[in-house]
Amino acid sequence: MKTVYVYILMLCFVCTLAAQEKQLPPEGGEPRAFTLPEKQVVQLDNGLELVMVPYGAIPKATISIQVKTGNINEGKDQVWLCDLLADLMEQGSRSMDAKVLSDTMAAMGGNLNISVSPHVTSLNTSVLSEFTTSAIEVMAEVLRYPKWPETELDRLKNDMKRNLAISLSRPSAQANAAFFDKLYKDHPYGNFYPTDTMIASYDLQDITAFYNDNFGAKRTVIYVVGKFDPAKVEEEVRADFESWQAGPEVNYPIAEPQTQHLVQIIDRPNAPQSTIIYGLPTIDPSNDDYLALDITNSLLGGSFGSRITSNIREDKGYTYSPHSSLTSNYKSGVWYESADVTSEFTGASLQEIKKEIIRLQDSVPSTEELDGIKNYEAGVFVLQNSSPGGIIGQLSFLDLHGLPESWLVNKVDNIMAITPEQISEMTKKYIRPKDMTLIIVGDKEKVKMQVQETFANDVIID
Repeated sequence: MKTVYVYILMLCFVCTLAAQEKQLPPEGGEPRAFTLPEKQVVQLDNGLELVMVPYGAIPKATISIQVKTGNINEGKDQVWLCDLLADLMEQGSRSMDAKVLSDTMAAMGGNLNISVSPHVTSLNTSVLSEFTTSAIEVMAEVLRYPKWPETELDRLKNDMKRNLAISLSRPSAQANAAFFDKLYKDHPYGNFYPTDTMIASYDLQDITAFYNDNFGAKRTVIYVVGKFDPAKVEEEVRADFESWQAGPEVNYPIAEPQTQHLVQIIDRPNAPQSTIIYGLPTIDPSNDDYLALDITNSLLGGSFGSRITSNIREDKGYTYSPHSSLTSNYKSGVWYESADVTSEFTGASLQEIKKEIIRLQDSVPSTEELDGIKNYEAGVFVLQNSSPGGIIGQLSFLDLHGLPESWLVNKVDNIMAITPEQISEMTKKYIRPKDMTLIIVGDKEKVKMQVQETFANDVIID
């Protein structure tokens, strides 16, 4: 037994030494270019657009009916009204209640999901190929002739209030709401959450009024990707939608985000961590600099191997999951770094984040470092779009931002052409600490002095 025990100890020691020696991963291959499958586009007289993309060998079709309206068309006192509309729409159509609708979609091998984003309300499903046209028929009825069962409204509003309470109990939600409110004060992008009173006030008249004002053929695109018969799909879409009212033109109010150099601390007494969001308004994908800025973001804080992550996570141990994001809105964008950091290191974390930004402004990254980021981003891009859902996502992205297909097709080549000098240039031009808004949710007593020492000349508000 003693010999076995000594052997086990030696084995554990050897394994520990091996684990401590960080090995480099094998070198990856050359990134492959993205190929957009051929698509067929049909325009109906009422303005509705059908986009069909035969793709893959699996006998399934993914269908997404996207109406170009969402939270962006809500009023300041109507936050989440479109979400409530979508929840009520899922309760069925003139000929099907929620259970019949669910059973009907399940029999086709799928389910119906209705979701809302700032720019789009979408009905989505994936079904067996033989049921493609049947699924479109059901989705058309739900969209055009929703049941609007008033008996379900109170239940759905109570669910929404409960979800709101859960969200607002999280420091990350509080920080996001405050941050985007500062940047988009007078625009729906800044209205993250409603109040309980607001939700309680919504009635069926509000929902139907929003529907009548914002839904129609001119705002609708139907994407069908996968294995299906294009001629039969077009025939079905014409039968289901040609008589639909044209409705309003697309209306996305353009935001004018505010650049504010200030700090806000939201008190969370005795919190062991501080949740921070630190960023500023920037460009949208229609800008020629966007792709280079996107790669800059990945190198600086937007990937697991980024500089900020390596600094405050790996080297300092201040946080577990820091991350920077480049958020794309219509005709505007936002860059920000977010992290949950140990309270006592709040100031130190912010100092290191600023230091990494300034370092990248002042000196170009090495070719080796940049090549690793470019290979990673190019590979992720191609991988994400190798599915019907990914293709629909990219086509919808192009549509929202008014981009040509060449933006997708040439993206990998354009990523690989980005130089180290461009990375420093993008950081100087768009990621400027002197123009950033900082939101901290944490124990004010513990962090305020740290923040004052780090941001001595900044405006700090409660």
